[in-house]
Amino acid sequence: MSEENRLGDYLRARRELVTPDDLGLPSHGVRRVPGLRREEVALLAGISSDYYLRLEQGRDRNPSVQVLDALARVLLLDDTATAYLHQLAAPRPRARRRPSRRPAVPPATAQLLESIGLPAFVTDRALDVIAVNPLAAALVPTVRVGENRLRSFFLDPAERELHTDWSATAAQCVAVFRRRLGTDVDDPRVVRLVGELSLASAEFRKVWARHDVRPVVDKPIRMNHPQVGELSLTLSKLDVDGPHGLALAAYHAAPGSEDAERLALLASLTTGPARRGAGPARRGAGPARRGAGSARQRTSGADRRPECAENRLDRPRPTA
Repeated sequence: MSEENRLGDYLRARRELVTPDDLGLPSHGVRRVPGLRREEVALLAGISSDYYLRLEQGRDRNPSVQVLDALARVLLLDDTATAYLHQLAAPRPRARRRPSRRPAVPPATAQLLESIGLPAFVTDRALDVIAVNPLAAALVPTVRVGENRLRSFFLDPAERELHTDWSATAAQCVAVFRRRLGTDVDDPRVVRLVGELSLASAEFRKVWARHDVRPVVDKPIRMNHPQVGELSLTLSKLDVDGPHGLALAAYHAAPGSEDAERLALLASLTTGPARRGAGPARRGAGPARRGAGSARQRTSGADRRPECAENRLDRPRPTA
């Protein structure tokens, strides 16, 4: 997304994703552009073609609420995407001072992370991992303090091996990332991250170019875990009060389900006799951090207990 023309970039990207068939328009001959033509969008939105062209080119940056709502209707935007469109067209606030260090996890959030009994971790607005509990590290070993979830998803082969629906999960991660950022895409960390991933991953370039924005949805995330077998879990996120855009994410399964049983098995392996007393969730440095005895540095899995056949729930799932 260009710094100068975020609104125009978004309109163009979404226009290219809507076909004439989506809106019941006739499609004659060979179309030279993907999606709708500019004049088609303008006609359906009730504005002039010249005005719509100025919006895409960034020569007019003050469309009315009515025009934005009409464009959202033509481009088939949902409520989340429509709110994002309005956000792009709003006057830019004065640039905020960027934090020079990793934000600290509030003590109450750190306590929740340690006592929740579910795989959970905390990220900032850029999806850098700020804190993680042992069960989350056992479930997804790439979730480590200091790592970025987007970078891990697209550049670490372990993520592809773990996630059965890797493409869908990665696309959802990008859409959530863009929604959390809003118009704050000029953060130097974000600029570097998007540039790095765009160069290193063709999949990321394709997904990023769609400009999708989505909230976290209660859609199952399927995994094939090396210790406990197949899992279908829901990932829920809770915003953390404060100025840094922190969020606590937790994986959970339906109570009484086979997935809950497998997750409980993983928890028993993580907190078994060899691990008791090892310490609670690891957190990033900051004033909220307790003494050295209350946190420990986790590795990517080197200290995990050896896998035993009797500990693995890899029997086939019953078919419907």
